[in-house]
Amino acid sequence: MPNITLPDGSVREYDDSTSGEAIAASIGKGLLKSAVAVRVDGELRDLTRAIEDDAAVEIVTRDSDDGLELLRHDAAHVLAEAVKELWPETQVTIGPAIENGFYYDFSREAPFTEDDLATIEDRMKSIVDRNEAIEREVWDRQEAVDFFRSIGEEYKAEIIAAIPSDEPITLYRQGEFIDLCRGPHLPSTGKLGKAFKLTHVSGAYWRGDSNNEMLQRVYGTAWANDKQLRQHLHRIE
Repeated sequence: MPNITLPDGSVREYDDSTSGEAIAASIGKGLLKSAVAVRVDGELRDLTRAIEDDAAVEIVTRDSDDGLELLRHDAAHVLAEAVKELWPETQVTIGPAIENGFYYDFSREAPFTEDDLATIEDRMKSIVDRNEAIEREVWDRQEAVDFFRSIGEEYKAEIIAAIPSDEPITLYRQGEFIDLCRGPHLPSTGKLGKAFKLTHVSGAYWRGDSNNEMLQRVYGTAWANDKQLRQHLHRIE
């Protein structure tokens, strides 16, 4: 029976475990629509993750700094899903949010072209339209390594080896795509919206070491809404 303290100091009591999504819904439809994550006692979490104990809770919206960073991180994951659907032989490595956008590094023989970027962007929008649920899963470390190796994702297996032994191994599933990530993430791909654009490709060495393979880094920009995207693209023209 958790007592949830909101930022304004008010307290809501729930008969059973709750979630950021349920709390946002109980406050109002507008908040639920704009909610992308929840901060629980200072920790940023998935909006759908259970809250079972008393906690201070803040709903994170898509137009906040935290929300915008989350949108960009999810845009990177949708980018990776799109590339894997289009070119299944491609290996995915890492894909963080960065200032004004995101990138994802890929290992593949053929270089990405401008036409490829347009094709990938169209597929990303299709993934948004599917509104695939994004689900957090905690895996056994060795099982995760074996899984990624079984699907030819050697880079992911290598990343797991570098994760401290006291940290859980969390994977996120969206549709048929599964990625290694600490999270948090949006509840579904539809929450991302389509205020994003792929911008260019560059080379990047794996782990920044020139002795390692040269990867292809696909960059994009992502925003909370179409107006912000247009304003950003206008500024950089």
